[in-house]
Amino acid sequence: MLAQKLTDWLREQLKERDARGFVVGLSGGIDSAVTAALCKRACPGHVLGVIMPCFSNPRDAEDAMLVAGAFDIPVKTVALDKPFLQMVQLLTGQDYDPSDDDLTIANIKPRLRMTTLYFFAARNRYLVAGTNNRTELTVGYFTKYGDGGVDLLPIGNLTKCRVWELAGYLGVPRPIIEKAPCAGLYAGQDDEVELGVTYREMDEYILTGKADERVRKVVERLAANNAHKNQMPALPPF
Repeated sequence: MLAQKLTDWLREQLKERDARGFVVGLSGGIDSAVTAALCKRACPGHVLGVIMPCFSNPRDAEDAMLVAGAFDIPVKTVALDKPFLQMVQLLTGQDYDPSDDDLTIANIKPRLRMTTLYFFAARNRYLVAGTNNRTELTVGYFTKYGDGGVDLLPIGNLTKCRVWELAGYLGVPRPIIEKAPCAGLYAGQDDEVELGVTYREMDEYILTGKADERVRKVVERLAANNAHKNQMPALPPF
């Protein structure tokens, strides 16, 4: 029922926006897999998956290809390592250190990916289907004008746990479902370690308002600090 409702909604979006299809950044993670699967159901002949390695774990591209193969989605691969290196050198005057977890540098990656996705979207009259879920949106766990720069968010109302459930229904390959969540912004990154709480803990608090004090504080702090990411640019009141 949920999958069909989301599929119908995606079709409505195409009609309302006079678009031909969807472009999805395939990261090798579960969110992009579910998003791509839904887009494929909605518009079988007009979905493009884009794999954009940028000093990424090689397994991510392999997993992205696994998803593309499972749902018969054509793929473009655009390696962003060189432009990323050039941007880092231009902005900092220094060479890139893959072990550096400086987010001001790491966030260049998703912003380059956003630029790449919109190139293909414009060329094909497609919509950029974002992959953020409700949990990430609630705490602002995404890059402003990076993976947050999209045309629509098919799974934006689904918590991470609900995405896991939907993935099983849609037939997302098991290795993707069982893969540890990781944004892949720097070497060794782990979503839940970085956040300090698990997705299941956050989801319970988001859905029920119940959680221990540690989880509540983390979620509310992140939501407050990142509220600007979910807002339109400020305009003067006059």
